[in-house]
Amino acid sequence: MADQILHARDFGELCALHGYMPEEHVVLTKDGYLLGLHRISSKKGQQNSRPGISTGKPVVYLHHGLLMNSEVWVCLTDAERALPFVLVEQGFDVWLGNNRGNKYSKKSIHHGPNSTKFWDFSIDDFAWHDIPDSIQYILDITKAPKLSYVGFSQGTAQAFAALSIHPQLNEKINVFIALAPALSPAGLSASIVDGLMKSSPTLMFLFFGRKSILSSATMWQSILYPPIFAKVIDVSLIWMFNWHNRNITPSQKIAAYAHLYSFASTKSVVHWFQIMRNGAFLMYDDEVMSPVVRTSVSSYRPARFPTKNIATPIVLLYGDRDSLVDIDAMMSQLPEHTEARRLHSYEHIDILWGKDVDRDVIPEVLDALKRYCEDKDKLSGIVNGVKRTGDGTETDGLSDSF
Repeated sequence: MADQILHARDFGELCALHGYMPEEHVVLTKDGYLLGLHRISSKKGQQNSRPGISTGKPVVYLHHGLLMNSEVWVCLTDAERALPFVLVEQGFDVWLGNNRGNKYSKKSIHHGPNSTKFWDFSIDDFAWHDIPDSIQYILDITKAPKLSYVGFSQGTAQAFAALSIHPQLNEKINVFIALAPALSPAGLSASIVDGLMKSSPTLMFLFFGRKSILSSATMWQSILYPPIFAKVIDVSLIWMFNWHNRNITPSQKIAAYAHLYSFASTKSVVHWFQIMRNGAFLMYDDEVMSPVVRTSVSSYRPARFPTKNIATPIVLLYGDRDSLVDIDAMMSQLPEHTEARRLHSYEHIDILWGKDVDRDVIPEVLDALKRYCEDKDKLSGIVNGVKRTGDGTETDGLSDSF
């Protein structure tokens, strides 16, 4: 299975390997980007005979992290560890989003992908357009009054931002589940890179240009022997973030790392270094592009996302070995109703691909979805935190490691 996943060309082929038949959708954002959406609404071996319409099932929306696309959710070697497949079997209508610029969203009605203007976007644009426009499209198709949002890494930051600046969006999301949440990380483990980029985040433009960042990654992936490519990724993650990914099996790494990278703008990475430098969840600061002289502490303050205004219930699932998560600092920026669940011995990426996510992570997601879902009677499998097995017996649906 690992070799088949490694060579799968797209989201559809990855799903087909596990017996699922997804739908493809396209949403046009208000500023002219065309975003690819994927939908899995039918259980294994089944196909929706009428795609593009409401199924009447509770809706869940999943959004990927930085330099990723929707494939990261379904490139697991076991279906029981792939959150979208588990959710479909539990009775959910599952949708997966994609950021502008990535493999499935590389088109705009205004600019071509070879244009610098096409790549002139940051987290602000994801928050103002990509997230709310994708969610509205899904609600229009499904006729559901609300949906549940599950984000990973930057996919959580985009939701924090979108919910904080769109009060009406809070009325459309019944729960926001943040996996490996990202808000205002302290920085990188690579001290030289961390110090250099914090001192002048716009140096990224000098090194990588103003279009897509690390676009050569796909070339290196194609010419390197898969185990060597996996080793390169491992070494890079240790150096940059001190993530050792010991919870991810070697075969899972070879399979999934092939689907790890997708196109993203250099500007969105610059935005992250601005956030790290200021220690706060800021909107993109255009002022640093020019040599502004600041005469006093109070003369200038970049705009911040008002995250304490979020009304949607929030559940954080974070690894206690994740170098990007300072849970106390994060909780201080979020509303009081925020829940935080610690995942013992987890880092960051292993929350997606770890060998025990079916025991440690997915049950927590299901529990949160069930608590806030408005159509509990339409779900199967997890009922009141109890997993119903095929023979009618019941077991604890949650890991006892929390």
